[in-house]
Amino acid sequence: MRILTGIQPSGALHLGNYFGAMLPAIGLQNEGEAFYFIADYHSMTSLTDARLRRQYTLDVALDFLACGLDPARCIFWKQSDTPEHTELAWILSTVTPMGLLERCHSYKDKIARLADGDAGAVNHGLFAYPVLMAADILLYGSHIVPVGKDQKQHLEVTRDIAIKFNLLYGETFVVPEPRIREEVALVPGTDGQKMSKSYGNTIELFGDEKAIRKKIMAIQTDSRLPAEPKPDAGKNNAIQLLKLVAPAAVAAEWEEKLRIGGTGYGDVKKALFAHYWDYFAPARQRRAELASDLDHVHALLRSGAERARTAARPILTRAREAAGLT
Repeated sequence: MRILTGIQPSGALHLGNYFGAMLPAIGLQNEGEAFYFIADYHSMTSLTDARLRRQYTLDVALDFLACGLDPARCIFWKQSDTPEHTELAWILSTVTPMGLLERCHSYKDKIARLADGDAGAVNHGLFAYPVLMAADILLYGSHIVPVGKDQKQHLEVTRDIAIKFNLLYGETFVVPEPRIREEVALVPGTDGQKMSKSYGNTIELFGDEKAIRKKIMAIQTDSRLPAEPKPDAGKNNAIQLLKLVAPAAVAAEWEEKLRIGGTGYGDVKKALFAHYWDYFAPARQRRAELASDLDHVHALLRSGAERARTAARPILTRAREAAGLT
């Protein structure tokens, strides 16, 4: 069974990324033949700073390797090192109805922003994003594609494109099945909203110690004094984050302390920082080791790209032959 996951390099990865997507994705390397690619082509629809793209791409590689991705048990590479993606995207675009893309939520959301003067946000890459995503998936004969609910529609587009091509040119592509993550960890940001770079409320995985401590101590809470009981302690942002990085018994103990009164939010935040720092200590050490030998990291990505191309070439060749290009 082949499983494929793409990771877009769009900035520093944070706790929401880790518990919502990274941790489940890394676990898949034990379930089948796993393919992980850094989707730097996709990042071009919104990020136009070449220097930042290079940095974010490297950061994603370091973060995933540090957090447990094992190149010996999976294929890990940079999307732009496999030009087969863009060739297949063109082939697929010729069987993709315009209406199918016009109905995609991400495109419609960008169009809606035109009224706010954001006309430059809509480009052909954004419109054709689902076709490149289809090429990413179909190029490797992926059977299972883990996606969040927000990407479910794009996978349905992939299935429609594959079926259309197969009907026109004969059975060529595996029609993939989605694996929807129904129980995605909802990680609150420092302001209580969902943790997201777009909200500016993130806690990075590998940030500077002082900067992270400051962010955690600034987590928004209500104005109740330490002595006051807090019967809704389970809804507290710091407690919710503590449940992710601390042993269950420890988090429950702090929640109960807030509930009965006599404990301040500052004490909970200090405990949260301590457990956050300990939780990522092994990964932080591993990341530092990787960052000290970037030649090794780049070599891993190049090796992964060669393995990916070995898997992709037969499928692209089959598509070219089916379409009469060879």
